[in-house]
Order: sequence, then structure tokens, then C-alpha cells
Amino acid sequence: MDYVTIAIIIIPLLLIMVYVSSFNRLNKLKNAAEATLGQVRVAMKKRLDMIEQLLGAVQSYTKFEREVFENIAKMRSGLMNANPSELNGIDSTSRSLVGRLLAVAEAYPELKASETTMKLMDATTSVEGEIARHRYTFNNVVQEYNTMQDTIPSNIVAGMMGAKKLEYLEFEEDIEKTPNMSVT
Repeated sequence: MDYVTIAIIIIPLLLIMVYVSSFNRLNKLKNAAEATLGQVRVAMKKRLDMIEQLLGAVQSYTKFEREVFENIAKMRSGLMNANPSELNGIDSTSRSLVGRLLAVAEAYPELKASETTMKLMDATTSVEGEIARHRYTFNNVVQEYNTMQDTIPSNIVAGMMGAKKLEYLEFEEDIEKTPNMSVT
């Protein structure tokens, strides 16, 4: 065999290997992003559950509008099918509710000292950390997936697959901080 024949055999094999490798990596990253987004949704559902429990704890101290309960139900029903932009909105609204509930707890020392309220506040802090971790992981996976669509040769494979860039979870900066859960 001469060098030309070897090149004719090896070059297409290398191209096929690059294609398969890029194709598989893009699909793995897309699946990882979907799985992580699912974890974000589950954590945000936990947050909504905590909000409802906090509402129950503070309801005897203050009157919350029926609209708040309806808003939570609406967020919960849309949560599992929400895209990253919609999750950003749900995050903003639910964090606002947490802030309102914490303000009520601050206004009533006996409520703030309640063991149930303290446990709920601790659980809410834990859920906030879980959401932050999943969001961080999701955005890292999305960054790698999107970068593959911008770099050669994987961008060629992505174009052949019809792959589109994924959206980041971009929670607003002023609400990105974990709410103050201290009961001092």
C-alpha cells in the first residue's frame, strides 16, 4: 500500500471519528442541561412548598390575600414545563414572597421565636443553596454546549444536527442573594 491509499482510508475515518465524538458530546451536554434544569425545577418547587408552609405559619399573625395562594398554585403548575426565561420570572416572584414572609416574621417576635418558623426558615435557606448549586451547574453545562457550537469542528456537527444554543438561567442580581433568614 502506498501513502495515498493509506491517506484515503485514514482521513475519512478520522473525519467520521471527529463527527461521532462531537455529535455524542453535544448530545451528552444537552441531556445534562435538561437533567440539571429538572433539578432546578424540583428545587424551586421545594421553595414554593416552603413558602406555603411559611404562609401557614404566619397566617394567624397577618392576613395574606387569596391572590398570594393563587399565585403560588399558578407558579407550581407552570414550573415543570417552564423554560429558563420563565424560571427566571418564577424565581423572582417566589423570592419576593419569601422576603414578604420574612418581614412578617421579623415584625412578630413570638412568631420569629417559634420552633416551626425557625425550622421552615432553615429549610428555605437550604433550598436557596440547592437552587444556586443547580443553577451554577446548569449554566456551566450550557456554556460548554454553546461553546461547542462556536468552535470548529463541533460547530459543523451542531449545524448538521440543527442544534440551537441553550438559554442561561439569569436570575436578577438583586434577588440572587439568599434572603436573610436570621432570627436574632
